[in-house]
Amino acid sequence: MLGEFEYLLITTAARLGENAYGAAIREGIEEIAQRKCSIGALYTTIERLEGKGLITTWMGEATAERGGRAKRMVRVTGKGTRAAKEFYEVMMRVSRGASWAVGRAEKLS
Repeated sequence: MLGEFEYLLITTAARLGENAYGAAIREGIEEIAQRKCSIGALYTTIERLEGKGLITTWMGEATAERGGRAKRMVRVTGKGTRAAKEFYEVMMRVSRGASWAVGRAEKLS
């Protein structure tokens, strides 16, 4: 099963779609999770997820706004999508009945 940070990374990359690359994923995680995301943790996790076959990466084109540096693009694989869905479903099941989760689903609807 995925860890929390792995889930955050995969989910953020999936949400970004064709615009998923290191810096954008980092910004997305920081915005959603309301916490700092170190570049080292991000790229270590990207390497680990790619090794597990949950994401693929490739170097995009160099861009002027990045001083001629290329972006490391990220795409979630089918296996990664299934792993994220499983993590989400487990968290929902384990949260049922917890005081902070009672009535939460109804409020979100």
